[in-house]
Amino acid sequence: MNATALTWILGPLFGLMILLFIFRIVLTWYPQIDLNRFPFNLVAWPTEPLLVPTRKIVPPIGGVDITPIVWVGIFSLLRELLVGQQGLLKII
Repeated sequence: MNATALTWILGPLFGLMILLFIFRIVLTWYPQIDLNRFPFNLVAWPTEPLLVPTRKIVPPIGGVDITPIVWVGIFSLLRELLVGQQGLLKII
């Protein structure tokens, strides 16, 4: 697989994950929402496996779960480093 194909795959994947974590941040404002019900489970299903271990490392600050914000930062950084304007996969 060449770098261009990998860029076409990773770019949208990172973008989708960032969007899902942003939705997850908004959903934390409404604690009464059941994340096991449709359509909220479409956001919870791909994000929860990453959030569970992160919550063990990063405790809530003032009762607010900041782990979705941490993952938005991680995926944004990865996207910029790998497929951004001067990302590693663009240089190859």
